[in-house]
Amino acid sequence: MTAALVLFWSSLAALAWTHALYPLTVAVGARLHTRRVAADDAYLPSVAVIVTAFNEEDAIERRLENLRALDYPPELLELVVTSDASTDRTEELAEVAGARVIRNPRGGKVAAQDAAVRATDADVVAFSDANATWAPDALRKLVRNLADPQVAYVCGRLRLETPDGSNKEGVYWRYELVTRDGESRLGSVTAGNGSIYALRRSDYAEVDPRFGHDLSLPYLMVQRGRRAVYEPAALAYERPTPTNESEYRRKVRMFEHAWLIVLRGRMLRGQGLGYVLALVSHRHLRYASGLLHLTLLGSSIALLGHSWIYAVVLGLQLGLLAAALVGVGIARYYVLITWATVVSLWNYLRRGVPATWAPQREGELA
Repeated sequence: MTAALVLFWSSLAALAWTHALYPLTVAVGARLHTRRVAADDAYLPSVAVIVTAFNEEDAIERRLENLRALDYPPELLELVVTSDASTDRTEELAEVAGARVIRNPRGGKVAAQDAAVRATDADVVAFSDANATWAPDALRKLVRNLADPQVAYVCGRLRLETPDGSNKEGVYWRYELVTRDGESRLGSVTAGNGSIYALRRSDYAEVDPRFGHDLSLPYLMVQRGRRAVYEPAALAYERPTPTNESEYRRKVRMFEHAWLIVLRGRMLRGQGLGYVLALVSHRHLRYASGLLHLTLLGSSIALLGHSWIYAVVLGLQLGLLAAALVGVGIARYYVLITWATVVSLWNYLRRGVPATWAPQREGELA
């Protein structure tokens, strides 16, 4: 009985905190105290925009055309396509389109990014995916934050276009960006996104090729005493996966890497108390949501009959599962993505995490 009570209330509190109370606390805190960035619109460093590609012949020409149209001095801009041993016409098409092409042995996205950074002498390195599109002023808005010497990393705002199918990722993403904006205004974000981000080449860190930059670079910059910020005016666009089911498969792959970093990346080492709270609240507990839900479900069943509250919580959980089963959009999305955190942990523990990846198809978000 005592163990069941502890499990029930601790799992319920953790879920309420990570999904509702922490985002609310961050939003309120950012309104009360904002740590400003000394951004400078006149700051125009030399920039290498690096696009990592593996068999992206269908997208690479369009991507480079979009980057050539950026409102940024062309003499300060270098377009780099770093190929992870592409076997299609990606490299040929990129060269014809005027990009500098770096050919790498198959080693994964991060290894290809490392090679590209080593090969350029630009002041700033910016990164994007082959399936993204940037607004014309996105690069200017992104790098102006790096005029502040305290800022080492900046990510832009990814807008998800309306999906062709039933995927509700856009609903979650809008909620996520509100929290990210609050974290940035308080100090530093806990994660970026692969569609649009930048840092000085001198600040670039080579990480475990299995980690990925989205989760690792922000906390590494903060460990160095710097800031990792969010610039909502630097816009990138992508199409989400078409269905909740395809989004589930994408999230399983993503969360495998997230679990690796959480369990082996030493994220909390040397961090200040506020940033530790942010990492635990927004990353650790969020990735543990599936385990927390399973704990809550089991303890609710064990405590059934001892108080009405346990019956209500059990009923709400069963109602959520029933709604997901019959296809209610947001309920199905939440249940699938929460279950993805469990499956990804099992995959990680069972076989580890590969460094290599394959491009997303049929509108999937990379």
